[in-house]
This record gives sequence, C-alpha cells and structure tokens, in this order.
Amino acid sequence: MVLQIRDPDLCTTHDPRLGIKYRGFWPGMLIDSGMPNTESTTCARIFDNVLEAIGNTPLVKLNRIADPQGASVYAKCEFMNPAGSIKDRMANFIIAKAEEEGLLKPGGTIVENTSGNTGMGAAMTAAAKGYKAVFTMPDKMSQEKIDGLRAFGATVIITPTDVPGDSPDHYVNVAKRIAAETPNSFYMDQYHSQWNIEAHEVLTGKELYEQTNGGDVDAIVIGTGTGGTASGIGRYFKKMGARTKIIGVDPLGSVHYSIFHTGKPSTPYVYKVEGLGEDIVCRAFDPSVIDEMYQVNDYECFTTARRLVREEGLFAGGSSGGMVHIACQIAKAMSPDQKVIAICPDSGTRYVTKYLSDEWMKIHGFMEPERGLGTVGELVDRNKPVITASEHATVGQLVELMRTKGISQIPLVDELGRPTGIVHEVDILRALQGNDVSLHDLAPSIANEVGGVLPPSARVEELYGIFGADQVALVIDSGTIIGVISQIDLIEHLAKHAGEGTRR
Repeated sequence: MVLQIRDPDLCTTHDPRLGIKYRGFWPGMLIDSGMPNTESTTCARIFDNVLEAIGNTPLVKLNRIADPQGASVYAKCEFMNPAGSIKDRMANFIIAKAEEEGLLKPGGTIVENTSGNTGMGAAMTAAAKGYKAVFTMPDKMSQEKIDGLRAFGATVIITPTDVPGDSPDHYVNVAKRIAAETPNSFYMDQYHSQWNIEAHEVLTGKELYEQTNGGDVDAIVIGTGTGGTASGIGRYFKKMGARTKIIGVDPLGSVHYSIFHTGKPSTPYVYKVEGLGEDIVCRAFDPSVIDEMYQVNDYECFTTARRLVREEGLFAGGSSGGMVHIACQIAKAMSPDQKVIAICPDSGTRYVTKYLSDEWMKIHGFMEPERGLGTVGELVDRNKPVITASEHATVGQLVELMRTKGISQIPLVDELGRPTGIVHEVDILRALQGNDVSLHDLAPSIANEVGGVLPPSARVEELYGIFGADQVALVIDSGTIIGVISQIDLIEHLAKHAGEGTRR
C-alpha cells in the first residue's frame, strides 16, 4: 500500500508488520509499505545495542520563531541521538572504520580532542564496545560536558582555551601526544579525518535527502565546527544533483568564514559558543561544496537558543541557536512555498549552567539590549570606494597608491576580488630600510595574511578581538571587500556614540 503524507507538518508513520518506524517525512512524500491494507499504528523497533539507535532524527517545523510570511523553517533535531548530538554519527562511524582497518583492537584506548560532543559519542561507543577512552577539552567547555564524559568512564584532560594552534598546550596537540604515548591506542583525529566527511555523506546527507523526498528543500543551514557535517551533507546533495543551497555558519572569532572567502584562515580569537567554529585549519572542511557562508556572534546564538527552548519546546544547544538564527534570516527573504532546514547539533542539557542560566547571561553581558554599539556595517562609508591592489602589483605601485590616496594599508586581491593579503605602511618601511625588497618587487613579498574578516552585520564589539591581535578588519559582503576598518575608525564611532549620549 502506498501512503501519501498530506499533513503540512511532520508525520510519523509506522508499519507494524515490517517493524519499520518512519519519522519526519516531507509533505507530499510517497511511502510504499510493501504490505496491502497496512494501518498506521504505533510501534517501536528493538535494537541489539544503543549504537543502532543513532540517526533517523526528526525534522520539526518552527511555528513561532520563523517569520510566517517567509519560507518554512524546520529544525533537524540531532540532539535526539542517544548521546545527545550529531557527533554520535561520526564518532561511531570512525571507530567502526578503525576496527575494519585494524587500527583499533580489543582492549584498546580511543583518544580524541573534543569540544564535548564528539567525546560523548565516542565515549558512548567505547562503553558499548568495551574500549577505554581519553579526551582533551578546552577549559571554556561546560561542566555538564566534562561530567557527562566521566560518567561514561572516560578520562578527561582539561587544557587552556586561549593558546595558539601550534602550542603544545593546545588541546589537539595534547591529544596527539597522549595517543603517541599510549600503547594500543587509536587517535580519532576528527578535525582532519576524511572519515568525518564520509560519515556525514553516507549517513546524515543520505538521510536528509531521503527525508526531504529526494532533496526537495531550498537550503540547509549547517554549522562548521570540524567542517565534516557541512562537507558531508554538501557532497551528498551535490552528488545527487539537488538544487539545495548548502549554507555554512561560522562564529565570529573562528577561521572557516575567512577560509571560505579568501582561502586563508583569519586570526582566531576567543568566543563563547561551544561546538561551533575552530581556531585551526581543518582538513575535514571542504569549502568547495558550500554555497554560502554566514557568521554569527555569541549573542545571536544564545538568545535564539533560549527562544528555541521557550517558544518551540526544542531543548537544543547554543550552536543550534546560531543555525536557527541564520535559517530564519534566509527564510525571511524567501517565499512561503519554500523550505529551509537548520541542523540543530546538540542538546541544551549540556548548557543548563551556561546560556540557559539568566545569571550566566547577565554576567557575560548577553541580557543587554541587542543593539549595543551597533553593527560593523555602520562604520563603512558605502559611497567611498575601497582602495585595493592586484596581488600582481609592485611595491612601488603600492607606495604611489598610499601617497596619492592618503591611506596607510592596502588589501591585495585576486582576479575575483577576493583578499589574498594586506600591506601596511610599516611593512613597506621595514622592508625598504632593511634592503629586503626594491620598488620593483611584487607586493605579496611583504604582505601579511588577512587577519580579520567580518560581515557588515557583525556587532561592533567583535572588532576588539581583531584589534587586540594588531589587525585591521576587512568587511566583506557577497565576497567583495566593502570596507577596511582600523582602530581610528572605531574611536571615531565610539566618540560619536559618546556625544549622542551626552546630548540625551
């Protein structure tokens, strides 16, 4: 018998004779039960172990947060996986692959660096299969995550958050060292493992494609932590020829947004949302299958996540708030017959003492009015063209540009207008004083990497982290530089705000 889902909301259909539980089917989807006169009744599958319960998470329509005049927005409830996050899929997949390849043997130890969710999935898998587990975590992660890992019997080692990626104290390097020193151990290496991408291609991507009736969805909004989820889903949908836009989301302070737009990482700085973004280049991130990238800040992640809990009843984490915030922005510009999915990676149970606590939100300034100091776009003069130079320009040409235009830094761009570096007055001065270059040498020989890339919607407060790293901010909109912001620009903006406050 063929069943057609007519309800515009999500449906659950069961076939008790086949023992199959169908969840989260798309409106209009045809289901062939294979049995005549099959009734839709309640049943549940029986699993041999908890790992078989991973996946098959529902899509839930957002009825109060999303704009009713725009596209429908659905949350992919990955927090309903058995260990509470989308990382259950990847952790179990990588461990199974390691067993197949002989990299993980009975009695072995699983070692991984984690923000918590991969660790929880790996710890659950280790417990179910009888392995030992050791995890390293930055000290900004919630106590709930640390306690959860230890509850599975894992060893947890806490490392400092605010250290560079090449520091021996960085949690990735600590994990590598532990794996090298531990006999019969397997290092998962989620940030660089191609199995990470493969897991989300053959599992998450395939599931979403089938769940949306063959890719009948206009956009999927996915966070970039390791990058594996967005890359895997993107690869599957591209392979299947779906028209779906794959939208990546990165927190301000992370490097993925800059990598997507410039091919190079920006200078990272500390942010508070967990399980989203990274401060190192991850080989599990494949920008080629991402159509667009957006940035979110901590405020947007936390306030939207709180709304998800209180207005939609979805007990999701802070990164889910970031996905839903961007999904609702995108949906607002679309028509009501279109559909957008926001991947909600983990559960709010990990953050009860953090963003779900009013006191924590007040202490960190997230209960203040949203406007704050305004947006970075307000510091950009759209009528004043940005002075850039080709990456093939000479040092002499940069000197002439600075002299005639009265500017102190010039971004270098490729043929598509994407920034590839930036040259400051002091870079030219030092190079000429040291006789390191001549005016005829190419500008990239003295250029610095692009350190701070922001969208115009970023909050002004985000500039402090960039300036603290001795960078200027490049404001990029639709892949094009629309502004270069230095510290004096921020000073003038703050002075203006102070003057307005005095007049009031």
